This record gives sequence, structure tokens and C-alpha cells, in this order.
Amino acid sequence: MFGAIGIVLLLGCVFGVFIAHGGDMTPIIHAAPAETATILGAAIAAMLIGNSLDTLKGIGGGMGKIFGGPMWHKQDYLDVIFLVSRLLKILRVDGPVALEAHVENPESSAIFSEYPKLMKDTALLHLITDTIRLMVVSSGGLNPYAVEDVMDAALKKHHHTALAPAHALAGMAGALPALGIVACVLGVVKTMGSIDQPPAVLGALIGSALVGTFLGVFFAYGFVEPFAGRLTQVIDEEGQIYQVVKQIIVATLHGHPQPLVIEAARAAIDHHNQPSFGEVFDGLRGK
Repeated sequence: MFGAIGIVLLLGCVFGVFIAHGGDMTPIIHAAPAETATILGAAIAAMLIGNSLDTLKGIGGGMGKIFGGPMWHKQDYLDVIFLVSRLLKILRVDGPVALEAHVENPESSAIFSEYPKLMKDTALLHLITDTIRLMVVSSGGLNPYAVEDVMDAALKKHHHTALAPAHALAGMAGALPALGIVACVLGVVKTMGSIDQPPAVLGALIGSALVGTFLGVFFAYGFVEPFAGRLTQVIDEEGQIYQVVKQIIVATLHGHPQPLVIEAARAAIDHHNQPSFGEVFDGLRGK
């Protein structure tokens, strides 16, 4: 919602104020299609050259995140706390054998099936099952600090990969002003080829060339760079759910009491999505 409002405000402030102060949009409208094709076409081509297919697909999916926001909300954080806590309770009370089927085949697990949204995130699913599988096969002999190091490495790699589309957009934003200058230079070259024309014709040609510089800067700092920044924010926030899983598992391995485990999980969540201690504690009592 705010993204759409921002775009309308951006266009109004730039073009609306220009028109209100007597600006003529005709030269811009006339030059914009060719200049836009040159600048955006070159920027997209450079993005194709410099990024993998997975990153390019991530950019497409990232546009939905830019306007739709993070996929995880308060109930999802409650669900992941309940899921991991239930699995660890089975390990503690019933032993590794009772838990093995759940972590080896989560798609067939009655516990995992209660959380279909969490199941859709394969990275989250593997973080949970792979780490708890280590606990199952080790029979309680794991060093909590070693497990934390392994989880940190996995989370760092995942987050780096998840941020690749945002970095690609940031690179595109950095290139657009320069590509606008390229379009402007081509326009100047075209103008110099018509140097024998009347001033009115030369003025129109120079104006068209300058539109290229304008559009390059406008697209970069009005659209693409804010898109990259917003996508980074969303990905950073979505990464909190993985930190919740890590905090629960590591705190449990350290042998902390349940209230401290709950607080460790809650501490990884932003306040606008953070469930209260009572919501978590009461929910766990019913599991």
C-alpha cells in the first residue's frame, strides 16, 4: 500500500510540480519512449550478463515482496515456536526413536502437517529437520556451541543467497545514471549530425538528449534503488524466523528452563510481530 502511495507521490512531486510551474511535457513525452528503451534495455541486458538465472527469478519474486511485505506474521512465529518445541519435547520425553520418523519424513509427519505454511519454506524445513537429526543421532552428546556455529554458517549462507536479488537491483540502480549519460551522449551525437538545422530543431534535439540523463537518474533514485532497499528490509525481516529456530534449539541444548527458551525465541522477533510471553507459554501448555 505504502509503495503505491509513494509512487503516486513521486510522480506528482516531479512531474506535477514541473507542470504547475509552467513546464511543457511535450518534449519529455516525445523523447521518453526511445530514451527509456535505450536506458532500461541496456540496464536489463547488463543485469542478465551479471547475474545467475536463480537471481533473476528472485528479482521477479522479489517484486511481490516489495509491495506485499514479509511473508511471516505473528501467527507464523507462534507456529514455528510450537513446532520446534513439540519436536524437542518428543526427543526429551519419548526418545530419539519416537522422533526419527518425523524428521526423516516431515511430509508424512502428523506434527509437521499441522503447519502447512511453514512446510512451504524448504530452507526453514531443512534447518529444523537437519539440526534435530543431529540431536537424534548424537544421543545427547552434542556441544551446544558447535551446533550454534553450524546453524550460524547455514543461516549466513542462506541469507547471503536470499539477498542476491536485492544486490542485483542495487547494482542496476547504480548503473542507470551512467546509462542515462550514454543515452544523452548518443542524443548529442545525433544533434551534431544536424548542426545545420534551425535553432528550433537543434533545441528539440538537445532537449531529447537531456531527457536521457533525466530518466536515468529518475529511474535509479526514484524507483530501482528504493525497490532494492525495501527488498533488503523484507528479506532481513523474513530471516528472523530462522533465528527463532536457532534460539530454541541452542537454548534447549544448553539446558535452559522453558521460560528462558521462550524469551530467547521471542528476542529474535521484531516487536510488531512478537507474540507475548503469555501467548507462547499458554500455547505450549496446550501442545
